[in-house]
Amino acid sequence: MPPFKDEHILVIAPGSQSTLAQLGLPESFTPAQLRVSTRMFPAEKKGEWEPLKVRERRVTKHKDIAPEPTEGDTTMGGIDTQVNRAGNGAEDEGTYYEEDPTTEEGAVYPIREGRVVDWSCLFALMTHIYNTLSPPFHTPILIITQPAWTAQDHETLTQFFFEKFKTPAFCLMDSALAVCYAYAASTATVVDIGYEKCDVTAVNEFLINDAGRGTALTGCGGERMTQRLLELLSNKSFTRDMCEQLKRSGICEILPAGTTMPGEAEIEDTTINPAAAASAGANAAGLKGRGSVGDSTAALRVGANGIETGDDAQDGEGEDNEGVLDVATIVASGKTSEFLARKEKEKAEKAEKAAAKKAAQEAANAPKQAKLPNAKRMTATFHYTERKPIEVLNQNGKRPQANGNQNGEGVAEGPRIPEPQDPGEVIAPEPVPASETHTNGQQNGETTALIRRDVEVGVERFQAATGGMLDQVADAIHRCILSVPETGKRAELWDNLIIAGNGSRVRGFKDALVGKLNSKYLISPSSATIFTSELPSNFTTPVATGANTPQPQLHFPTSHHGSGVNPLLAAAVTASNPGGLAPPGQHQHLAAQLQMQQYQQQQHQQHQHSGHGQTPTSIKVMKMPEYFPEWKDAGTEEAAFLGAQVAAKVVFVVDQGLSKGFMSRTEYNDLGPQGIHEFCM
Repeated sequence: MPPFKDEHILVIAPGSQSTLAQLGLPESFTPAQLRVSTRMFPAEKKGEWEPLKVRERRVTKHKDIAPEPTEGDTTMGGIDTQVNRAGNGAEDEGTYYEEDPTTEEGAVYPIREGRVVDWSCLFALMTHIYNTLSPPFHTPILIITQPAWTAQDHETLTQFFFEKFKTPAFCLMDSALAVCYAYAASTATVVDIGYEKCDVTAVNEFLINDAGRGTALTGCGGERMTQRLLELLSNKSFTRDMCEQLKRSGICEILPAGTTMPGEAEIEDTTINPAAAASAGANAAGLKGRGSVGDSTAALRVGANGIETGDDAQDGEGEDNEGVLDVATIVASGKTSEFLARKEKEKAEKAEKAAAKKAAQEAANAPKQAKLPNAKRMTATFHYTERKPIEVLNQNGKRPQANGNQNGEGVAEGPRIPEPQDPGEVIAPEPVPASETHTNGQQNGETTALIRRDVEVGVERFQAATGGMLDQVADAIHRCILSVPETGKRAELWDNLIIAGNGSRVRGFKDALVGKLNSKYLISPSSATIFTSELPSNFTTPVATGANTPQPQLHFPTSHHGSGVNPLLAAAVTASNPGGLAPPGQHQHLAAQLQMQQYQQQQHQQHQHSGHGQTPTSIKVMKMPEYFPEWKDAGTEEAAFLGAQVAAKVVFVVDQGLSKGFMSRTEYNDLGPQGIHEFCM
């Protein structure tokens, strides 16, 4: 078989919501060059599919009929020089079909929760991707499979690609193993957070441990967080599309366990200490009302300008408190007008001081509020983009001006677009696919446009992962690692934790998951030496698996060599002198003792490990190597595609089938689809 070229290799990674594909391996591996939605639309003919929604539109045209020439009219070349009159012509109806890239109406998703539910739709999607990239005939294909796919699913895919596209070589690679290739890790625990599910896989020396593997755990994906936000914000007229955009924005954050929510700390700070309040007389003042018996003890201060009560002397914060005035004393003094004027002046001064103090306090708090991190803000604002029909926006009969780009992210602006009067008012949007690549509604004759407005959200933006989601994922990780039979590898699996998948893109999700694992399963490294001080000095430190538990020893008849003689040395001495010092039968005893010691050493090495087998002493998240600068901005959530490129380079170009990394056309003809189980990675 001739060697394959880098530019001919085709890599496809199907997912529940989006499918990644790329033709050719660049010198420095890059993110996928093609991203399409994992959906198809039923065509007009049964059994056929279309990548976009096709709508039928009927257009009626008026056909003008020229009047018959009359006497005196001049014609040239059969063309009437009179002005043709329209309005009484025949109507011509025509049917046109147009694609609508903005709608999901009638879309069929062939993969749900990591499982294939519609093979016909999936085959149509693969055909659409293959035709879009248009690879040459001599093109090997690598497909990334989901952990939930069965052996029969693998055979079905193999048969389709060999029979449909006549590919010369075909390879299936597990997504967890592809992630390990991207991280250059032979042993790791891969946690893949998807759209509606989560997969937890333990990989030991590039071999997947199927026992205890968490496959397609429902209720642990990104959709779960969206539904949780919708549940919390439904009373504020939020729709699912608004919650989805909120989840993808920068203000949605998953706080670690034990973190105080914004507002809770302020409530605790403003709580009055009962002891301090009692010592200051605050409780007594609060229990007594104005005009009660307790107020009679307030001293009256009579001066030349009038009388002031003790309450007036205490109100120095600008509060409006007149106290109790002795009217008779004021009238008798003959200075009533002066007293009233002074009171009005004092009120005005207090009001000015209070206003100035409030303005200074607001000015001082303004920069502090702007500098606060998102986790300490009571409210935050995100940009909500929705698609509206032109007819709804065109209230003045003119089309709105839009600044659109090729990604459909244009924002319709201008005074002609009516903005909601209430910031909390919700306009029900038409769902917009995440992978749309069409232009704005103002181009290509489309009838919709994108508008954007700001929406304010409270502390609900921190509760997307509440409700037991993190606990469910943490329990699955613990069960998966405990299912590894080699206890010595469990500590390494805890230290090589990889969190991937687009569902983990939510800000703070990875840190919150690691914090949950630490709080539930992590033990202190010093816990292994709690009871060592009570053990005899000749005992070794016990470990969790009982590897150092004293084992029963076999007692052999004593000889003149003594129990401390090395049996190998004794065997060598007696072998050189067969008729010498060794009594009859001593050789058999030495050989049996040697075999027993070797067996005990093997058992000890098998159970010996560097950490606890049941619970970890450390949990660490791996960092992907920075070999490929193009992946720094793309993130590590789609690391499976990077690993697939690395594996394709090794399998198709470097190895060229020597280690049976792919199935060739000849092998398919001999073994059939069932033979893929001997070649898939």
